[in-house]
Amino acid sequence: MKLSFKEKVLEAVKRIPKGEVLTYKEVAEKAGSPRAWRAVGNILHKNKNPRIPCHRVVRSDGRIGGYNKGQRKKIKLLEKEGIIFRI
Repeated sequence: MKLSFKEKVLEAVKRIPKGEVLTYKEVAEKAGSPRAWRAVGNILHKNKNPRIPCHRVVRSDGRIGGYNKGQRKKIKLLEKEGIIFRI
């Protein structure tokens, strides 16, 4: 069975180890569509599965990026894992 792009994105994000981050672009590359970083953001924004660590995906320019539970929550989750970000 062939995985959809969405399933590939969620699988790639699920594999990001605690205390590490990937960029939206890196996730898109891992999912097989290197230019689909915006689609990655849209998929992650709609994700409600707590087992998918969406907070571990950040922007390529070093900024935090969005999170469906808010940027402050994303920062707190990353800081808890040892990654320091500021808005």
